[in-house]
Amino acid sequence: MDHERYQITTHKESSITNNPNDWAKEVGNPRYILDLLLSVISVSVQTVEIVEELPELKFE
Repeated sequence: MDHERYQITTHKESSITNNPNDWAKEVGNPRYILDLLLSVISVSVQTVEIVEELPELKFE
Protein backbone atom coordinates (compact mmCIF):
# COMPACT_ATOMS: atom_id res chain seq x y z
CA MET A 1 0.00 0.00 0.00
CA ASP A 2 1.32 3.40 -0.90
CA HIS A 3 1.99 5.10 2.42
CA GLU A 4 1.87 8.55 0.82
CA ARG A 5 -1.72 8.01 -0.33
CA TYR A 6 -3.12 6.37 2.79
CA GLN A 7 -2.53 9.03 5.38
CA ILE A 8 -4.32 11.79 7.20
CA THR A 9 -3.70 15.10 5.45
CA THR A 10 -4.83 18.68 5.97
CA HIS A 11 -5.17 21.08 3.05
CA LYS A 12 -3.11 24.16 3.91
CA GLU A 13 -5.41 26.80 2.43
CA SER A 14 -8.80 25.43 3.51
CA SER A 15 -7.71 23.57 6.67
CA ILE A 16 -9.91 20.65 5.54
CA THR A 17 -8.65 17.36 6.96
CA ASN A 18 -8.84 14.20 4.87
CA ASN A 19 -8.77 11.02 6.96
CA PRO A 20 -9.15 7.78 4.95
CA ASN A 21 -10.35 6.00 8.10
CA ASP A 22 -13.44 8.23 8.26
CA TRP A 23 -15.04 6.48 5.29
CA ALA A 24 -14.85 3.09 7.00
CA LYS A 25 -16.51 4.56 10.09
CA GLU A 26 -19.23 6.28 8.02
CA VAL A 27 -20.27 3.03 6.34
CA GLY A 28 -20.18 1.16 9.65
CA ASN A 29 -17.23 -1.09 8.86
CA PRO A 30 -14.16 -0.01 10.84
CA ARG A 31 -12.38 -3.21 9.66
CA TYR A 32 -12.68 -2.21 5.99
CA ILE A 33 -8.95 -1.77 5.32
CA LEU A 34 -8.04 -4.94 7.21
CA ASP A 35 -10.72 -6.93 5.35
CA LEU A 36 -9.52 -5.50 2.05
CA LEU A 37 -5.92 -6.48 2.81
CA LEU A 38 -6.99 -9.99 3.84
CA SER A 39 -8.93 -10.34 0.57
CA VAL A 40 -5.88 -9.35 -1.46
CA ILE A 41 -3.74 -11.87 0.40
CA SER A 42 -6.33 -14.61 -0.13
CA VAL A 43 -6.57 -13.92 -3.86
CA SER A 44 -2.77 -13.89 -4.12
CA VAL A 45 -2.44 -17.26 -2.39
CA GLN A 46 -5.18 -18.79 -4.55
CA THR A 47 -3.52 -17.42 -7.69
CA VAL A 48 -0.21 -19.02 -6.77
CA GLU A 49 -1.96 -22.35 -6.15
CA ILE A 50 -3.74 -22.19 -9.53
CA VAL A 51 -0.57 -21.23 -11.40
CA GLU A 52 1.36 -24.08 -9.78
CA GLU A 53 -1.29 -26.56 -11.01
CA LEU A 54 -1.10 -25.41 -14.63
CA PRO A 55 0.63 -27.74 -17.04
CA GLU A 56 4.07 -26.78 -18.23
CA LEU A 57 4.09 -25.00 -21.59
CA LYS A 58 6.66 -26.04 -24.13
CA PHE A 59 7.59 -23.67 -26.94
CA GLU A 60 9.29 -24.91 -30.06
